[in-house]
Formats: sequence, structure tokens, C-alpha cells
Amino acid sequence: MEAYHDAEWGVPVHDSRELWEMLVLESFQAGLSWRTILHRREGFRRAFEGFDPAVIAGYGPDKVEQLMQDEGIIRARAKIEATIGNARAYLRMKAEGRDFSEFVWSFVGGSTVVNDGLVLPAQTEVSQALSKALKAEGFKFVGPTIVYAFMQAVGMVDDHHPDCFRRADASA
Repeated sequence: MEAYHDAEWGVPVHDSRELWEMLVLESFQAGLSWRTILHRREGFRRAFEGFDPAVIAGYGPDKVEQLMQDEGIIRARAKIEATIGNARAYLRMKAEGRDFSEFVWSFVGGSTVVNDGLVLPAQTEVSQALSKALKAEGFKFVGPTIVYAFMQAVGMVDDHHPDCFRRADASA
């Protein structure tokens, strides 16, 4: 957890595929601890073939059943099926000429929102708006709390404590 915080959490990510991967991982985290997801991240990457949306979008019922047997991931059918649907939504946006990174970052004006780092909300008006927009695009398991955790993880918001050494780095 410390290594994840020190090297990744809150560092701005602008690569569309990496953002999509983090959104998928955050959706699997719903109802669980981030530690659980982080410890299984490599299992997820293996099971979902490097989080390639083009590959995942082609998954059918047989692949879902295979994933339901994979002990390296969270075996939740609804979340697995949502990941497949989310890959299709991501690819549809791409086919329409819309960049996923530009789409999600537009909700914070393209740059990191620096919060006080003392109060960590579960969701905000911005995460509610992004959640609603993602759902309108066909994404699932993207409620405002999941979306806010995603926004924190990918550096859209900086909620590092004011005394944290990452605060300045992550917001740069």
C-alpha cells in the first residue's frame, strides 16, 4: 500500500487505456478494500489480457465462465460482465472520435483539482456529474463514490494531506 501511495496514487494519468484500466479496477473494488484489488492487480492484468478493450469487448459467455473460475481476480459475474460492456462503451467512444482521457479530464477542466487534503469526501458534485455522464455512455459500476476514488487514483483530484511529500509531486 505504501509503495502504491508513494509511486502511483494521485499521479496524473492521461493515457486513455490506463485510465480505463483504473476505472475497471475501481469498479471491482466496490464493496471491497483497495488492498484486495491492489494485491490482485497482476491477476486482473493477466485474466483481462493486459486490459486491452478491443480484446475484452469480444468476450462472450464462455470467457465469462472462465473468468468466474479464475482465483487471481474478484469473481463477481456482474462486475466481469460490466467490464465487457465498459470495454464496448470505451471502444464506441473511440470509434466516434472521442478520446477517453479528454472526456474524463474535461470534468476537472483538464488539470488536477487540489483539495485541502484534510477532508476526504466519498463523492463530490464533479464525481456525480462524471458518474452520470459515464452511465449515459453505457458504463456500469461507475457510481459517484467509485468515480471519486478513480479521480483520486488517477490524479484528477489531489487529496494528499498537506504534509504529504507526494502533494507537490502529484499536483505538478
